[in-house]
Amino acid sequence: MLRAAGVGLGDEVVVPAFGNVEVAEAVATSGALPVFADIDPVTYCLDPAAVEAAITPRTAAVVVVHRFGRLADIARLHGVGQRHGLLVLEQGESEAPYDEIAQRRERAAYLDAKLRGVWTPDDGDGHTYQQYVVRVPGNGRPDRDAFARAVRARGVEARVPVKTPVHHLPEFRRCVSLPETERASDETLALPVDASLTKRDMQRIVSACNALGGLLQPAF
Repeated sequence: MLRAAGVGLGDEVVVPAFGNVEVAEAVATSGALPVFADIDPVTYCLDPAAVEAAITPRTAAVVVVHRFGRLADIARLHGVGQRHGLLVLEQGESEAPYDEIAQRRERAAYLDAKLRGVWTPDDGDGHTYQQYVVRVPGNGRPDRDAFARAVRARGVEARVPVKTPVHHLPEFRRCVSLPETERASDETLALPVDASLTKRDMQRIVSACNALGGLLQPAF
């Protein structure tokens, strides 16, 4: 899509560093330079203000990635593109059947109501819960990684969604300030909300997480 739009050597493309490396690789393959902008801490998608701050005379495009079942603020991002004459491309996630999304939302609502000591995800803008991503505050004990190990030991499949932000990878290392990206990479943990989970499964997830809640700083 970038090549078809004429993006190439000498151009810059604004992308998120929180997520998969494939987006930055696609920009590099087109001959352009990936420029990383920070994310919104609620949606985990590109922050329109951060995108605007990253624009230079060489910027040709922005690649917006919808994350975890939450949509980016695409209206504002298209507004940024229009003001600066930029191509705005979107990378979505594979869509699940409506029934499956409804079941994920039901399980997410159960976790929202029952979990303690972690920050549960915001459910706005039609969240489809491709992943149910909580934050484990890093200023308490255990930290996110220790918390993940502990709940796995209790039989819960917990997964770190983004282990290393792209701007920390050797091939794309940049000296750039992305505080929300860094914080999200340190604190986020994906818990199961698959449609196949039973009520007993959900109770086990809550029990495993809440058993550790007293070791964490209160989530405000």
